[in-house]
This record gives sequence, C-alpha cells and structure tokens, in this order.
Amino acid sequence: MRFSFRPAVALVAIGLMAAPVVLPAPVVARSAPESFADLAERLLPSVVNIQTTQTVQARGDRQGPDVPQFPPGSPFEEFFREFFDRQQRQGQPQQPQRPRRAQSLGSGFIIEYSNGEGYVVTNNHVIDGADEVNVVLTDNTTLRAEIVGRDQRTDLALIRVKSERALPTVRFGNSDTSRIGDWVVAIGNPFGLGGSVTAGIVSARGRDIRIGPYDDFIQTDAAINRGNSGGPLFNMAGEVVGINTAIFSPTGGSIGIGFAIPSNIATNVVTQLREFGRARRGWLGVRIQQVTDEIAESVGLSGGPRGALVAGVNEGGPADRARLQNGDIVLKFDGTDIREMRTLPRVVAETPIGKQVPVIVWRSGREQTLTATVGELPEETQQAAATPGPQDRGGRPVEIAGFGLRVSSITPEMRERFSLSTEAKGVVVVEVLPNSPAAERGVRPGDVIVEVQQEAVATPAEVQERVDRARQAGRRNVLILIEGQQGLRWVPLPAAPATGRAPG
Repeated sequence: MRFSFRPAVALVAIGLMAAPVVLPAPVVARSAPESFADLAERLLPSVVNIQTTQTVQARGDRQGPDVPQFPPGSPFEEFFREFFDRQQRQGQPQQPQRPRRAQSLGSGFIIEYSNGEGYVVTNNHVIDGADEVNVVLTDNTTLRAEIVGRDQRTDLALIRVKSERALPTVRFGNSDTSRIGDWVVAIGNPFGLGGSVTAGIVSARGRDIRIGPYDDFIQTDAAINRGNSGGPLFNMAGEVVGINTAIFSPTGGSIGIGFAIPSNIATNVVTQLREFGRARRGWLGVRIQQVTDEIAESVGLSGGPRGALVAGVNEGGPADRARLQNGDIVLKFDGTDIREMRTLPRVVAETPIGKQVPVIVWRSGREQTLTATVGELPEETQQAAATPGPQDRGGRPVEIAGFGLRVSSITPEMRERFSLSTEAKGVVVVEVLPNSPAAERGVRPGDVIVEVQQEAVATPAEVQERVDRARQAGRRNVLILIEGQQGLRWVPLPAAPATGRAPG
C-alpha cells in the first residue's frame, strides 16, 4: 500500500518564475485533560453548601397538611405534592393553617479567611428573605453565617462565618481572558446532594438573559442544576471565572445551558459589599434604547448601528448637567466604545462616583464631546418627562402621508379621550391604519409624538414640516420620539410616502 504526501508549500510556475504559495496552518485544539481529579481535590474544600431557613405564611386556600420540604428539584417534592393534592380532591376537611419553616439549599465559595473570619460569595437569591443562614463545609462542619451585603441587580451576596481553624480559599481570575471553547469546572450542591463536580467548556460569552440591567453572562455546558446557584465556575488554573447563577431548562434539570456571572463583574461588586454592605454604582441619568439600521440612517450616522440612543434625560441628573439631550447617540464613554446599547449601563456602573469623564455623542449630524460628572445610582431612578415647546389649540386631525396615521394637537377633548396627563405635550396620534408602517412599529392611538428628527413638535403642521424636510434631504427614515404607556421611545418610520391613506 502506498501513501501519498503533499507538501505544505507548493510551487506555481509563472513563466520562468516560481512563487511559493503558503497554505494556512492547520488549527490544532488542545487535548482534553486526562483527569480533573487533581484540580477537583484542591478546590472542593473551598466550596460550601448554604442552607437557609425562613418563615413562610401558609396559603389560606390550601386544605390538609403542608407538603414536606425537600431540596429544590428533589424527586420526592413532586411526589408528595401530587399525593396531598389528591387527598384534597377527595374531600379532606379544612385544617387550620399556621406559619411554617421552609428550607432551601444553594452553594458558595470562600474567598478570604483572616482573624477567625471567613467570607463566602453566593447568589442573592440563595439567601434572600432568609431568617437563618448556615454554611456547611466539605467535612460537614456547620457554621452560622451573617449577611454582610447583597445586591439584587447582579444577584450577588457576601456572607461571613466565624471559624477557629483556617478555611481554604480560592481567588478570582480574569474572566475577560476566558475564550469560547475553554475548559471549565463547576462545583456546587445540586439537588442538595453535597459537593459535586462537573466539567464542560465555555459555550458563549456576553449572554443577555433579561434578568438584570447588567446581564453579561458566561454560558457553559458544564452541568448546572438547581442547588448549584452561587457555586463557582473555575478555569483550568483553579481560578474563579464565574458564579453559577441560572440555567435554561424546561424541566428544572441541566440540559447543558447554564449561565455564570463573570468574575470581572463580581469582584467589583463583592469589594463594595465588603466595604459598604451594598453596591455603589455610577449613574448617568438617562433612558436609552438600541440604535437600529433605520435610526442610524435617519440621523446620518455612518458605519452602521452603534452606540446607545438617549430616549430620556433625568432632570437634574448627571446627564442633564452635562447637557445631554434626547436623541443624542452615546458613541464613547470615558474612552470606551459603546458598540451596543447594553454596554453603556455596565460601563457607567463601573465608573468611580464623582469622576469627570468625556462623553462623545452623535448630535445634529456630527460628533460632539461633553463632560459628565458621574453620580451615584439612586435606589429609585425617576424618568424625566420631555418638555417640548408650546402647542397650538387646533383640534382637527391631520393625516401624515406615508406613515399610516392621523395626528392632532392636544386639546382638552383629546386629553379626556386618551386619558392624557396635564403635563403631556406634543402631538397626539388619533388613528393608525392597520398594517401601516406606524402600526408595524407599535405606534398606537393615544401615543404622543414629542419630537421629529430630534426637534420638538407641538402641532400637526410641525410634524409634517419636519417629515417633509427629512424627505427632501434624502433620508430613508424619519426618527420620531413617542411617549406612550411604556414611556419614551424612538421610532424610525420609512420616509418614502406610501400609496394608501390613513383611516377616516
């Protein structure tokens, strides 16, 4: 049998010359570790089980005894629930209901031990509402814990235990260096079974699963189940690169899609929980939305959709004092490019409070640089209302050709008809043609048009004038600021006039 070999470099004749053609080097993946045993043996002692107890008021409409409490996800949980529900259907008499003690289980890991005290990181939802928190070590030693601080926005918590003997600790690594395809190991307390180790890879980065304003999760296929919450996700150096927090599952068990908070987000939050008992975040004071292709084109922003579109500015907030305006597109904040909307809240939150930072915005067809002094995010932020100029008091609806809608000035009759507040200013949408561009983009009767092409409007004539101006300038889209039940939002509508007419 003969084997044919081809050289990595071939010669191609061109006349009397021969030029080398270099083929791309093959991609070689690292082989899987022969075993994770040494890594697991070293890390397991620093991972703890967290047991919490809280008083739960029994439901007044429930008959019969309460279902016994089992670890979340236990197969006995569903069995007993079905058993007691069946007893109720068979006419078991009503029993007096009393408050009961409910238990839940989670995971955590020790990051520091000194002077007889150990600090443990876990998820906020593991200890939220707990009357009592206990930490169980790998040798089954139980330590009473106290909550140092917790943060709902990132679902992180820091608790403290006292121990006369030294506790093993682990350290945070740099999650930014974790690449898709890297091996990772998850350790935790799934289904209340005790310390368990699973391995997998980083499946994706930067996942937004809509559970918080700072979502930037690492996705992994290392098996994560109920009870793993708060446990660490390790890289092959034994560093914590994530805190296991959520899973995607129709059954409650692992299907290979788990999510971990990156360590680079957690370290800053944990440091502040240790120092202040809460997370102190930078605050700009704006409402933002995603920049789409249509929005980018309508404002002349080249290079495709990027940045964060300002849809509201909090009165008296840092953005207001820096003179940011509705319709500005934030392109860069303190030197960081804002490639997409959700980048801005994270960058601002991580900026030191009181720091003066340059903010580059796109306004009136060009970049402008403003200076903002970062404030501290308040517990409850108030949305600032837009305040366009004076209105006329004409009440006759006017059709805006091409959009599929009719608009009217805000008169007392219109305020009553659409339940508009006395502060509402702009032009109210009276009718929307089904299947029209306006309808397809969610515009509804009762919505108020506040601005067109980033200019305030107070009459239907001003709306039409700004639409005509955009069409004459060759814009494919017209950008409209609308205030509806969901607050302020920017809506791009196609500038080209449609053939149909608005209703009425």
